[in-house]
Amino acid sequence: MKALLCKAFGPASTLVLEDVPGPAIKKNEILLDVHAAGVNFPDTLIIEGKYQFKPPFPFSPGGEAAGVIAAVGENVSHLKPGDRVMALTGWGSFAEQVAVPHYNVLPIPPGMDFTTAAAFSMTYGTSMHALTQRAHLQPGETLLVLGASGGVGLAAVEIGKALGARVIAAASSAEKLEVARNAGADELINYSEASLKDEVKRLTNGNGADVIYDPVGGDLFDQAIRSIAWNGRLLVVGFASGRIPDLPVNLTLLKGASVVGVFWGSFAQRQPQDNAANFKHLFAWFEEGKLKPLVSTIYPLERAGEAIDLLGGRRAGGKVVIALSADLIKSSH
Repeated sequence: MKALLCKAFGPASTLVLEDVPGPAIKKNEILLDVHAAGVNFPDTLIIEGKYQFKPPFPFSPGGEAAGVIAAVGENVSHLKPGDRVMALTGWGSFAEQVAVPHYNVLPIPPGMDFTTAAAFSMTYGTSMHALTQRAHLQPGETLLVLGASGGVGLAAVEIGKALGARVIAAASSAEKLEVARNAGADELINYSEASLKDEVKRLTNGNGADVIYDPVGGDLFDQAIRSIAWNGRLLVVGFASGRIPDLPVNLTLLKGASVVGVFWGSFAQRQPQDNAANFKHLFAWFEEGKLKPLVSTIYPLERAGEAIDLLGGRRAGGKVVIALSADLIKSSH
């Protein structure tokens, strides 16, 4: 099978496409014929040795995939060859086949294509967990989403609206904010042109945001914590800016506020029933048209390194997907 390989930590330009043996599956795994794979921010980190997991060389990046089951291990009874599924892999999805533990696999709902499925699980799973289990977002509350045009940010905008919140989308350009507006954002803040803190205060009559969704970190975190409402919750989702911020804890005291960590992958493993319930809601919203995943760019496998660079440079709006099926590649042109 063909696979995009990382043979030593370094930039995406060092990844190579090679023929390698297909994976052997264990008793609790399925073998997935990959039709499409999602590109996510951890892919930019894992190839440079900056992620919390460091796979043995050589490995393929790619943490999520969608495709058709080719085979199942002897302990797997609820899935069968031929099933259309989406899967969380951690790494390994930028290849024609990948072995996946059965508990990281979900059937693709009717009406969802492989490209959308490859773009769905990580971003919507993360944002759903963040806004429900971690923030307990309530109808009528104000949700501020930073990095609102990216994959997890757009998912947070849509889920926030589905949960009945007033959503303020913040991003670094007018083009990115238009993407967030199309996803349902009520208010927009261009933080390259105005103070995030001042704009949030203006849009909330000085009260601040009840819930702040932050996948960016850095300077924006510093401003966001100063624009949080009484009893507010700031969700730490990631650090796309590259700087992990320091927290002056007196600010949480003054606002009675909480800073809450979000680690969806660990949640999905530790609380699988809660995660399954989340996806039941997400799939229902998708079927109702409340969630419309935006796949902005599709690359073939041999150009997956370019896709990782696009995401790492924060130039992507919505999701970037790698297409391995010839039909999907043709449909992207």
